[in-house]
Amino acid sequence: MRKTLLAPVVASLIAAGLVSAPSHADELTANVSVTNNYIWRGLTQTTNEAAVQGGIDYAHDSGFYAGTWASNVQYGADDVYSYEHDLYAGFAGEAQGFSYDVGYLYYNYDAEAEFDFGEIYGTVGYDALSLSLYVLANTEADEAPGQDFGFGKATYVSLDYAMPIMNGTELGLHVGHHQGDFAEAFNGLTDSYVDWAVSLSKDGFGFAITGTDMDSDEPAAGGAYDNDEIKFVVSYAVDFQL
Repeated sequence: MRKTLLAPVVASLIAAGLVSAPSHADELTANVSVTNNYIWRGLTQTTNEAAVQGGIDYAHDSGFYAGTWASNVQYGADDVYSYEHDLYAGFAGEAQGFSYDVGYLYYNYDAEAEFDFGEIYGTVGYDALSLSLYVLANTEADEAPGQDFGFGKATYVSLDYAMPIMNGTELGLHVGHHQGDFAEAFNGLTDSYVDWAVSLSKDGFGFAITGTDMDSDEPAAGGAYDNDEIKFVVSYAVDFQL
């Protein structure tokens, strides 16, 4: 479950927006990636700076999987770097071109970000097309009194399509919609917005163009910097078995 930029775009590579179905084998794998900009649902999580990311995943032949993933993040203009550490578990499978994935994802940050929160998610897919729904399950906001949000106070829906085009290169298309009271508190600008991305990936290398329908470029909580501008992201990821 790598949450690099291409995650919400190419389901076969990443989950972070999406959790890709693990292979039907009892295995332990790890991943490491670097990117010039950590994008999550259309918003930079590093004030448009680079990120180093990595995770470990366990997949059982029953379809159960669990893992952890981490990245540096930066939510202010004062060059204070902090971290994001995610934990997740779920069940996934596929048959005759159809696929499913359901689980729980917990986002853990240091005090700089103020919010920790969890989501339940579900993805259904056919061939290269997938539809995902994320629902806010719980929040922990010890550093921000009065900012706790209950179940269902935010949702994210995304539609993703991936297709091979030439010489092992894959084209990914993504569109998503984030809404709710918690979404407004987290990104600091609006309670509803649309994000989109177009990506190309091959042999671990990725390039993507991404943007949102927001119309403000004011710095805000949640890394919403220059959110009215199109962003160009380059990344490289490596997977290996443990």
